Amino acid sequence: MEPGALSNRLARLDTVPARARLGGLARPDGIVIVSERFWAFAGRDGSLREGTITAPPRALSQIPLLRGLIRLAASLTPLFHRSGVARPGERWLLSGAILAPCGFMFLPERASLVAGVVLTGLLVCWLLRGRTLALHGAEHRAIAAAEEGRLQATWSGLARPSRFASRCGTNFAVLVLPVAVAADRLWPVSTAFYTPAVVAVLSLALSMELWLAVQAARGFGRIFLVPGLALQRLTTREPRLDETRLALVAAASVLERELAAPASVA
Repeated sequence: MEPGALSNRLARLDTVPARARLGGLARPDGIVIVSERFWAFAGRDGSLREGTITAPPRALSQIPLLRGLIRLAASLTPLFHRSGVARPGERWLLSGAILAPCGFMFLPERASLVAGVVLTGLLVCWLLRGRTLALHGAEHRAIAAAEEGRLQATWSGLARPSRFASRCGTNFAVLVLPVAVAADRLWPVSTAFYTPAVVAVLSLALSMELWLAVQAARGFGRIFLVPGLALQRLTTREPRLDETRLALVAAASVLERELAAPASVA
């Protein structure tokens, strides 16, 4: 699509109140922008892939703890869906990295800790390879531009919304660690072979509940975002204009489909 045509589309979107909260995911080869119903991937090669996110039954999405896990699973749809942005080999690799900690439960405690640290370090290095850090900043900038009604100005380079985001997964990751440590120390049931897996899932669910509460909080409650926002100074870099435009392409796709679709029922 011609840059001028997309600029005009963004200008029109600036005049429409946002109907969706956006999130995203930076990859070495492009940027994913997601809402609760749609996702789009703008590749550095000029490609654009689009998809939908299947909504869970409304009753399940209201259940504490379970609703957080459902949201977390939905956010991974662009990676793990067959028509998503990850190649089959990459999906297997990510699945292995997610499931590997379940195997650590059979190792001695010290060996399990070392294996967990090594796996986490390797996974982080692999996920943040190439220009991913700058694209991560571009993803945040595009989402901020959508929320501030400055999509067209950001496309032209006249506006530069923040590259830091309060809803970034980095903030969630910062919450997971202390919650997981507390859950492990306070686990009230006798330890069994399945305990580490149960504690891990429970920690994720509790962290999501805390994260949702922090997102809705005002005043002092926002202090829980400070560590994650500080960490984003390491997990993001200032993006180039062409990288920001990649994120804007994906954001425009999602926003336009949200506007064309029937309004979701709260």
